[in-house]
Amino acid sequence: MARTLITNGTLISASGTSKADVLIDGETIAALLEPGQSTTLGIVADRVIDATGKYVLPGGVDAHTHMELPFGGTFASDTFETGSRAAAWGGTTTIIDFAVQTTGADVQESLAAWHGKADGECAIDYAFHQIVGGVDDQSLKAMRYLVDHEGISSFKLFMAYPGVFYSDDGQILRAMQTAADMGAMVMMHAENGIAIDVIIRQMLEKGQTDPRSHTDSRPVEMEEEATNRAILLAKVAKCPLYVVHMSAKEAVDTVARARDLGANVFGETCPQYLYFSYEEHMSRPGFEGAKYVCSTPIRRRSEGHQEALWRYLRTNDLSVVATDHCPFCFKEQKELGVGDFSAIPNGIGGVEHRMDTIYQGVVHGELSLARWVELCSTTPARMFGLYPKKGVIAPGSDADIVIYDPDAKTNISVKTHHMNMDYSAYEGMVIDGKVDTVLSRGTVVIENDAYKGRKGHGRYVRRGLSQYLL
Repeated sequence: MARTLITNGTLISASGTSKADVLIDGETIAALLEPGQSTTLGIVADRVIDATGKYVLPGGVDAHTHMELPFGGTFASDTFETGSRAAAWGGTTTIIDFAVQTTGADVQESLAAWHGKADGECAIDYAFHQIVGGVDDQSLKAMRYLVDHEGISSFKLFMAYPGVFYSDDGQILRAMQTAADMGAMVMMHAENGIAIDVIIRQMLEKGQTDPRSHTDSRPVEMEEEATNRAILLAKVAKCPLYVVHMSAKEAVDTVARARDLGANVFGETCPQYLYFSYEEHMSRPGFEGAKYVCSTPIRRRSEGHQEALWRYLRTNDLSVVATDHCPFCFKEQKELGVGDFSAIPNGIGGVEHRMDTIYQGVVHGELSLARWVELCSTTPARMFGLYPKKGVIAPGSDADIVIYDPDAKTNISVKTHHMNMDYSAYEGMVIDGKVDTVLSRGTVVIENDAYKGRKGHGRYVRRGLSQYLL
């Protein structure tokens, strides 16, 4: 097997920084060496990568993506091929996507359909969560099968989208009890969808149809109430709970209180909630605000949500940054909602920009280097049973490695991004730092501003149970 040696870089881990060279043998990390030790030991490598002045960190793990997701009469515009390639460009080397079961469908058949979409298409490794959109005896039995035989140990439920994915409290409790019995994780989209639908109808009847009405129809209280209800149901079921795409500080407050009492409750946020605001983005003239329609919604900066979310990332009440990558083109897809904000496909594309945008937290003093890696690589790997195969640079781990140049600049634009979208939500944003080189299982996939990978390189990864529980 080919050997690669990464020399002279600064190794960043969840526990801090160090000077070390990384020896890769085939697809895995063989050793961490003191600088120059490879010469002393007479180690010969087929290739040497000089990382002088750069950071060497474990490849990113994006625990929340939606490639080819059917939604709102259309499909997410990234395929597993284009989306995984874009992820690689951004320093993410593993994605966890969602297999989707809707009400009345068979869970195992739904999973097979997602395997069919992804098999042979991905540039990087991938895994699946399972959406359970119809909780009944059959789907509960299937949950057990997926844990035991498919390497799927997390199940997503929805308190939103009645008639599509919605589960009532009784269904949620049954699913949580089943997951708890197996040691599995329940992921929750926590918004009070029944009440939100009432507000949406009322707003449309008043002629409030523009994109910013999306945020107005999903007030903070809808996320706060649902999050608290999910926490209490999880407490009854004794089930680990992971609340996805949190945007309201009041909702994260409920997570923080539960965690202070020792509950296995975890929060996730996304870059869009840290950077975008109702005032600047949702309220753009004409239909431009549709570019920022996602759920949970973009919140008001004047209410202090963005500042609070950064603080909660520091305190670990928000434990993971994922993207909820669910891209739709502006033309023909987002425009389905012209004249009716409730028909705008919900989603923002960002799988390519997570490592860069969260690194800005380091640049601006919000996060340490170690916390950056912890949020984007190590904790998602531990949270979802991928560690230590993923999320760490250590002997025996997969050689998923990012070499990051802190002195470079990245200009984000639709003209230069690699996602299958006709606009960039981050258009014009200038990033301090840049992904320099990316290795996936020892194979260089990004180097010298060029894509060196191929579809089909990425493999399906069976996951174990969470390694992050209290």
